[in-house]
Amino acid sequence: MSRAAGLGLVALMLSACSSTPPPPVVSSTANPSTVAQTKTPSQIVIGVDDVVGGYNPHNLADVSTVTTALAQLLLPSVFRTKDDGTRTLDTNLMKSAQVISEAPFTVAYEIRPDASWSDGAPIAAEDFAFLRDAMRDEPGVIAPAGYRLIQDVQSREGGKRVEVTFTKPYPGWQTLFGDLLPAHLLKDAPGSWKGALASSFPAYGGPFSLKGIDIARGEIILERNDRYWEKPAAIDRLVLRRADQQGLANALASGNDQFALTMADSTGVGRLSSLGPAVQLTTLPRPLVADVLLRPVGVLSDDKVRAGVAALLDRNKLISAGVAGGPAKQADAQVRAPSVPGYAATLQPGPPATPDAAHAEELLKSAGYAKEAGIWRKSGKALSVVVASPGKQDPYALIAKSLKDQLVAAGIEVNAVAPPPRELFSLQLAMPVVNGQQQATPDAAGAVGVDIAVVPQPVDGDVATVLASTFGCRPGQAEADKSKPAVPANAAGLCDPSLQPTIDAALQGTKPIDDALSQIEPELWRKNVVIPLFQLADTLAIGAGISGVTPGPPMVGPFGSAVNWTRGTK
Repeated sequence: MSRAAGLGLVALMLSACSSTPPPPVVSSTANPSTVAQTKTPSQIVIGVDDVVGGYNPHNLADVSTVTTALAQLLLPSVFRTKDDGTRTLDTNLMKSAQVISEAPFTVAYEIRPDASWSDGAPIAAEDFAFLRDAMRDEPGVIAPAGYRLIQDVQSREGGKRVEVTFTKPYPGWQTLFGDLLPAHLLKDAPGSWKGALASSFPAYGGPFSLKGIDIARGEIILERNDRYWEKPAAIDRLVLRRADQQGLANALASGNDQFALTMADSTGVGRLSSLGPAVQLTTLPRPLVADVLLRPVGVLSDDKVRAGVAALLDRNKLISAGVAGGPAKQADAQVRAPSVPGYAATLQPGPPATPDAAHAEELLKSAGYAKEAGIWRKSGKALSVVVASPGKQDPYALIAKSLKDQLVAAGIEVNAVAPPPRELFSLQLAMPVVNGQQQATPDAAGAVGVDIAVVPQPVDGDVATVLASTFGCRPGQAEADKSKPAVPANAAGLCDPSLQPTIDAALQGTKPIDDALSQIEPELWRKNVVIPLFQLADTLAIGAGISGVTPGPPMVGPFGSAVNWTRGTK
């Protein structure tokens, strides 16, 4: 049978079964313009320095511009920061959050009934409890002090009401429970917290969902979360795309990227500026300060040795190495960063503001060291320190190299290590300490103890919480037996019983934070444990073809408004 005869037979059979005439046969030579076309998704491309994870916004090891962006796009939070820097309840997630008792201090959280993770599981009390447990117990987390005050987390009304009881009053409670994580998928997963968000997200509770992370191509693709219960994103897709500084400028100039967020050096800023008025540039301070930690453990547990090492460092050269001419701001206070309201320099003349080789020599000699053949030695043993930075991350790797060069030139042996960031913060900086000596644990996998670390330190949020998290002891640690192993309460390994009452009073609101800092700041400088260098900053470059992008709240950035972004004229 011919093809034409076959088609005719089919038509007769269909007409016999229905009174409706068959549709006309469409010729294969029909004009393509008459064929329905699939709509091309609307897309915004954002240029970034890198897309490499992990992506846990609560881990010091994972802090990055991309991690912050993904947290805002994918994760729910109880409170958000407004453009004026104050905090407001996020009604996309919450019905209410309020203090319901002062004795004991208790906060009740009411979660919206329709708030759920992308797999359908409700966002509920177990997510609060999971985050509290991890922030209280795990090393290397960001701002744990408030969580360490939580005594109990109770689930009510099917998990949609959460009652949190504290051991002490905590005025900074609104900083808690940001970037909630899906407990039902993480709490029993292999590695649990240690593996959480190491390479991806298991579920989402924000306006976008994660389509894929391609490290080799340098791309992260997000799409509108169709299961989101609130206002849907105006744009179909966001693409975070890695490029070097020249590549970012070229992509903006060509319109391939709609905007970029980059930690640019002087050359990078110059390239972006050369694009002219078509690209709007804004400096965005990040919630991080690059610090040198002279940890009071091992050889640096001797105050004189630590002060001697601090006096050998040329802080200005370390800052120059890390900033590289970019827009970062020098940080001359221990607790508040330059962009934090109330910041004032507390650094005094002399070390560690400026090096003093003669003073360093005097201190090291009084500690029992003598310089032999250009090397500081005590009882025939060289003064040797381990200097660590998180992997190859800049600016920390650049600073660590400069610091090593300075110490070696001064006669101190240096073993420079750059372990993966998660290993550094969760293992090496968390080695238990017994009588001032670091003790490797069985799971440390041969890792060495760290004497000096060049790392980021968080400075955002409640100032008293920053103080307690960065410099304070764990609850009860100040009175604990020093001969028993204790995991350091912070990356610096600092726990000073003489400072802890003032730190606790500030955290609990019984002492104004400015009064506490007036007492604490001079003591922290004298201890030579934390030497702040500068506050990091990104450059936001907004090109043509996009509307709705703003710099965002202080130290938060632009991604919180992503649901309103559209393609079009600025």
